[in-house]
Amino acid sequence: MNAPSTIAVPSRRIGRSILAVFAGIVVGIVLSTATDLGLHASGIAPAPSLKEPWPNHLLVLATLYRVIYAVLGSYVIARLAPNRPMGHSLVAGTLGLVVSGLGAAAAWSTTVGQHWYPVLLALTALPTAWIGAKLWLMQSHSQTAAA
Repeated sequence: MNAPSTIAVPSRRIGRSILAVFAGIVVGIVLSTATDLGLHASGIAPAPSLKEPWPNHLLVLATLYRVIYAVLGSYVIARLAPNRPMGHSLVAGTLGLVVSGLGAAAAWSTTVGQHWYPVLLALTALPTAWIGAKLWLMQSHSQTAAA
């Protein structure tokens, strides 16, 4: 009589795990894209239609806000994870590392003098994932200690 509910629990956890990782990734992508569009619209960054490379000072800015958004996305993942929040965030960080690494390899021949940017995005993927999850863990432990 308990067998159907026992089988459904792991299935729901897997679904919640996938949803948590997906939600955190979407948070990072949406915030990064919105900031990029805002920089384009305000004239701070070159219009995408011009296909001009961003100058180094704008790439530093982009790196900073992407790092912040990645930490926030990882925090969301850890917050929504049904269990092992650090593991969920590190899975997303690993995905970020792979995707950023592939992006760096693909863009290598098309970027002149700005190879550092995609490489730096790849190198920050795992640390930002760890920091976001650690922030959630510290907050959740302080809440349980206060209760």
